[in-house]
Amino acid sequence: MEIAVDTTIKLIQGLELKNPVMNASGTFAYGEECSEIFDLSIMGGIITKGLSLLPNKGNPPPRIVETPCGLINAIGLENIGVDAFLKDKLQFLMQFKTPIIVNFFGSYEEEYVECARRLSIEGVAALEMNVSCPNIKSGGIQFGTDPHTLYALVRKVRDVTTKPLIVKLSPLAGDIAEMAFSAQDAGADAITCINTIPAMAIDEETWRPTLGNITGGLSGPAIKPIALRTVWEASHKVDIPVIGCGGISSSADVIQFMLAGASAVEIGSFSLREPFCFPDIINGLTQYMGRHSIDTIQDVIGRLKL
Repeated sequence: MEIAVDTTIKLIQGLELKNPVMNASGTFAYGEECSEIFDLSIMGGIITKGLSLLPNKGNPPPRIVETPCGLINAIGLENIGVDAFLKDKLQFLMQFKTPIIVNFFGSYEEEYVECARRLSIEGVAALEMNVSCPNIKSGGIQFGTDPHTLYALVRKVRDVTTKPLIVKLSPLAGDIAEMAFSAQDAGADAITCINTIPAMAIDEETWRPTLGNITGGLSGPAIKPIALRTVWEASHKVDIPVIGCGGISSSADVIQFMLAGASAVEIGSFSLREPFCFPDIINGLTQYMGRHSIDTIQDVIGRLKL
């Protein structure tokens, strides 16, 4: 029996999600493969693979290694570039009744600014700035660890786009709440907590690093407690919405992040193992709300009892 509950999230003015479940950038490519498995229109939002101004070939292989509680990736933000995305991928995504959020990054401020300018077109519902990737050799994470540097970057991007602007923060920030406040102060409409955590793996038989890049970013259940803590801290510092990301693999995880203060979530590594997790988790949220007599999912946000 269908349960009549309201899973709608009014994330940002002009950006409403039918439910709080989105994919994380980097594990969903441009949506084409997953669209063959389930209808992408069920999702709260679709977040693209991170885009740079020019195509990026990424890091040398091997680029992924499993760990006992997740995986380490060193993809290196391989992507087709902004122009190719707009020409070859955006129209495909626009057929689904789901907001398209484009993740982008740069190695220097001007690249971030130009990416945001070119992506501010019809069909793109919002932009997500990646200032937090630990497996590229320049840019990215350097902007996400200093509040003054972050403020300057977000301010420059804000000046060239009227699209809702989400800033994806680094777990390496000494004070995640301070970084969140800097992003808000510079004009961000929302923040995402968090990206992967720098890690490595070693092959004891060859005495060599397992990854071609030596180090990469750890994701999966191992980082969930850290991600929960960052959402809790950030949501108590800022007035803008916080999006939770890190180790989510069930509807129970989604509820936990929302209780900690997240308005929506992004699911990454788990979807590589279980592509059907999106419909399953969305259905699980509806069932949870029915069991607990929750009429609207927004009533869960930040309601952790202390």
